[in-house]
Amino acid sequence: MTNLEIAPQQEVCPPAGTDGTSGPCLQLWPQREVPLGGVRAMNVQRTLPQRGLPTIGAWCFLDSFGPDRTAMSVLPHPHIGLQTVTWPLAGHIRHRDSVGSDVVVRPGELNIMTAGHGVSHSEFAVLPPAGEALPVQRGLQLWVALPEGERHRQPAFEQHRRLPRASGQGFTATVMVGELAGVASPATMYSPIVGADVSCSGSAVLPLNAEFEHGVLVLDGGLAVDGQEVPPGPLGYLGTGRTELLVRALPGTRFLLIGGEPFQEELLMWWNFVGRTHDEVEQARSDWEAQAGLPETEEAAARYGVVRGHGPGAGPEAGRIPAPPLPGVRLTPRKRLQGN
Repeated sequence: MTNLEIAPQQEVCPPAGTDGTSGPCLQLWPQREVPLGGVRAMNVQRTLPQRGLPTIGAWCFLDSFGPDRTAMSVLPHPHIGLQTVTWPLAGHIRHRDSVGSDVVVRPGELNIMTAGHGVSHSEFAVLPPAGEALPVQRGLQLWVALPEGERHRQPAFEQHRRLPRASGQGFTATVMVGELAGVASPATMYSPIVGADVSCSGSAVLPLNAEFEHGVLVLDGGLAVDGQEVPPGPLGYLGTGRTELLVRALPGTRFLLIGGEPFQEELLMWWNFVGRTHDEVEQARSDWEAQAGLPETEEAAARYGVVRGHGPGAGPEAGRIPAPPLPGVRLTPRKRLQGN
């Protein structure tokens, strides 16, 4: 997944625990519609990062798209310092990357790409036979920040077509990453974390790790948490210190649960890069732009490698996404709001 904003904003995420945050709470952070440029020409709903809530655990980015019939069409683009987590809800997405992966991910399946020092990839909706309408497309795209000891590692990719299911009082859940209710995902992650797709109706009780901070995003239906309604759209931030989550859910409710140990490192996010300093982000951008126009043999050895199938003669899939210009000032920190 790429951030295709024409003029992306800097996002500096302070280390958690420096602003007096602790204990359970319920804060609703509104989604914002983000128009994405490029050939995809679609809008997404972004709920993370927020100006006052840049991360939940190591989760640092959350977009939802659809349901609609706009075909995802994202040319090769770079990433550093993060893991991408792709979770389709409807429709099929073809993922290709510079590690050599070429796979289709379907609803109920999980793609995780670890960018490390640098990777590039593309994502395209799988189109139906000629004359048939594009199926409805819907999904979630998330990023997880890599901690200092892992963020310069070699890039990698893994796909999980069968994920474990957890169940408990009033709920069932697909455990995407981490562990929930004693059920662990096989996905490789580098921070204490959890991510689950939860279904419930009526009263439900989910066990939580009290050392984690958590958030919920309602996909269908609606929840009441601590007596407050959480409708589809806004991100509900639950704070830390909860050993369980008690909810009352409308029939057919489905929601995303994310959480993790509060992240103790400052992050600087700009475009598709998760770094630590302005100079690091500037170098990552320069390295991507320097690859443009290189012969494929030289590009393959460059920082971000080559995504096969997008070279000359590839028709509408030819090319790459250029990096937008950096702002005219040095990127500076953006802090969590006090009391959040």
